[in-house]
Amino acid sequence: MSKKYLCGLVLCLVSVLSWGGMFPVMAPALKIIDPFYFTILRYGSVAIIFAVILFFVEGPKSFQTEGHAARLWIFGTAAFAGFSFFVFLGQQTAGQSGSIIASVMMAIQPLLGVLVGWIYRGKKPTTASLISMFIAAIGVFMVVTKGRISILFSGHNTVLAVVFILLGALCWVIYTAGGDDFPEWSILRYSTITTILGVCSVIIVLAMATIFGWLKVPTSAQVTNVQSALIYMITIAGVVAVFAWNMGNRIIGSINGILFMNLVPITSFVITITNGYRVSTFEIVGCLITISALVGNNIHKRYTTKLKTEK
Repeated sequence: MSKKYLCGLVLCLVSVLSWGGMFPVMAPALKIIDPFYFTILRYGSVAIIFAVILFFVEGPKSFQTEGHAARLWIFGTAAFAGFSFFVFLGQQTAGQSGSIIASVMMAIQPLLGVLVGWIYRGKKPTTASLISMFIAAIGVFMVVTKGRISILFSGHNTVLAVVFILLGALCWVIYTAGGDDFPEWSILRYSTITTILGVCSVIIVLAMATIFGWLKVPTSAQVTNVQSALIYMITIAGVVAVFAWNMGNRIIGSINGILFMNLVPITSFVITITNGYRVSTFEIVGCLITISALVGNNIHKRYTTKLKTEK
């Protein structure tokens, strides 16, 4: 194994461990501040950091969209408005088990990518992929219900939370797929421009929601109380994780890198348990089923790709 490939593995590991930790970190913060204003505090800071780095690394000309402003705005809005709004709103809605549900839903992103590829690029999913999606859905169902189907009918919060988180995961998949449309751009440039445009959408949404009284501007005390979570989300789960993930996948390939997404729910489980949450057997089994579906689909992809290469 070359040093470069090993470096790629380490980068992917760093990113998924960072993302796995963000859900437990956000759990107490969401009791203090809404996910919408938290998003602007987080990604507004990330956008500034990205912009400064891009300016000094590639120069002012790299900020030009080259006629792709509309597409970049859609991708940026999906990632930095849609993802954070939906995922953390879902986590907040789910309550105590929100971090567990959110982390498991993140693990099915590769399977959601199959659907996005089908709709956006016309790549029809294989039978194996469809079966994997069904199995993964069973695993998610077990995590959400904890073996008690009555949870789905006792109120709308759990079902609504799952819908929100699923939409958020889908938004990130759309953003990731959009990156393939700009192969000539550096990772830094794509990340920076989409972040800036996405933050513009966040500002517009927050301004309208605040004017109509749907949201309130957080107080300085609220911001101070979530500063630890904010620092983590900006630096570790933001700038560091995004760069590490993109660079790691470029080195080892997406088919290898995507397997690291399995560590997101595992990391979240460990941290959540350490914080005192009692994980049920159904949640653990459901997580393992979801991970198995992802690994099985990945192995099938490798096998079919190898056969095509040999031919």
